[in-house]
Amino acid sequence: MNQNKQGDWKGHTRGGTFGYGFFILLIRLLGIKVAYAFLCLVVVYFIPFAPKATCATWRYARNILHYGYFRSVGFLFLNYYRLGQTLIDKVAIGLGQVHSYHFDFGENYEDFLDILNGQQGVILIGAHVGNWEIGAPFFNDYGKKMNIVMFDAEYQKIKDLLAKHRDESHYKVIPVNEDNLTHVFRISDALNRNEYVCFQGDRFAKGTQTLSAFFMGKEAFFPAGPYLLASRLDVPVIFYFAMREKGMRYSFNFVLAEPVEKGKGKKPEEAILGQYIKALETIIRNYPEQWFNYYDFWKQHKQV
Repeated sequence: MNQNKQGDWKGHTRGGTFGYGFFILLIRLLGIKVAYAFLCLVVVYFIPFAPKATCATWRYARNILHYGYFRSVGFLFLNYYRLGQTLIDKVAIGLGQVHSYHFDFGENYEDFLDILNGQQGVILIGAHVGNWEIGAPFFNDYGKKMNIVMFDAEYQKIKDLLAKHRDESHYKVIPVNEDNLTHVFRISDALNRNEYVCFQGDRFAKGTQTLSAFFMGKEAFFPAGPYLLASRLDVPVIFYFAMREKGMRYSFNFVLAEPVEKGKGKKPEEAILGQYIKALETIIRNYPEQWFNYYDFWKQHKQV
């Protein structure tokens, strides 16, 4: 474990209240597909005017996916467009347009529900791929027991706007603040209430503890917190990804983590991380354009 001093992500996601407000208005007045069409113009704007994100995506396409030059150019557009679609979908569903979408819950769904029905807390770990948060409203009463952990800077900026346009009752948020440990106690309290605590396992803020591991063939850093908690608390751990398919369809993928034994081989948190990476790599290889970490995740230094 180490404290990575090179983290480029600042704890917030690009975008603002104007953009969300505009698409909320567009969806209400003209519909989801018109919002998709307008998204093409937004993507053309973002490619040159979001240089850090574009450079990170370019390196991902060239150095991780090993795409050729022209395929990488097309990938830039496709990646931004998929991100925009997932944001539009999240807003549309929050506005009550669930009927416009179709959902597949995957082969492990019944096992997933059996774990949620157990009389204990559960840790779910996802990633900035697909549309992870979109699944919360579809678990009905289960969703009301979900606590999503996210950096306060990422949530605070738009929460008031979104609260005006959607029902927030289907999940709760545990904001992480860099200057206090309140979130740790809230996480513990939620698990003690037999609720579910949901982490994003692939992103950390500068100065926080990290674990390093090989991911997609190159060394990368991951936040230590979710894996330390998952290895030390006696609760089930599930890796969960919601991926956008062709058309207006999502598939939910659940991978049940195997219990790890302490004192054998890797540290428990590293063993949990290894399982997570295996699951995440499978998802990324099947949906490479739905990787939405717009910073230098692998710390590439090679110029291409």
